[in-house]
Amino acid sequence: MPKITPFLWFDHQAEEAAQFYVSLFPNSKILGLTHYGKAGAEASGRAAGSVMTVAFELDGQQFTALNGGPVFHFTPAISLFIHCQTQAEVDELWEKLSEGGRKGQCGWLEDKYGVSWQVVPVPFIEILMEGDDEDERAMKALLKMKKLDLETLQKAREPGARTSN
Repeated sequence: MPKITPFLWFDHQAEEAAQFYVSLFPNSKILGLTHYGKAGAEASGRAAGSVMTVAFELDGQQFTALNGGPVFHFTPAISLFIHCQTQAEVDELWEKLSEGGRKGQCGWLEDKYGVSWQVVPVPFIEILMEGDDEDERAMKALLKMKKLDLETLQKAREPGARTSN
């Protein structure tokens, strides 16, 4: 068992959300479910026998999802960052995760369950780590985008590239 596991609080959609996420990422699976017993059901207002937690794994990273009720809600202050290898992967995950949710700026989105994600092409992360003047042009291009477009970001770094303010 890993030392740190992200724990996600849902109202009642923990199992549905976990199944959805597992369907999107390779090497992913549901690891197990726990159910509310009598004491937990009384304390939470949930039905005895209903799903309490879902342990799942997304491409090797373990998570736990809880059906905890409407007490807490997700915010973009915490997001799940996806390292995409290609633009095709960015495009696919962006569309699937944002369906029924909300598309934000700079590669951020909120899925239909309220979880925030950042869908980012790895080559762009590498570009920004170079720390040169071209980074500023690439960043200006990025700030105008919702879904990140690697080709546009790379072109913004080319000598003589212009970005409007």
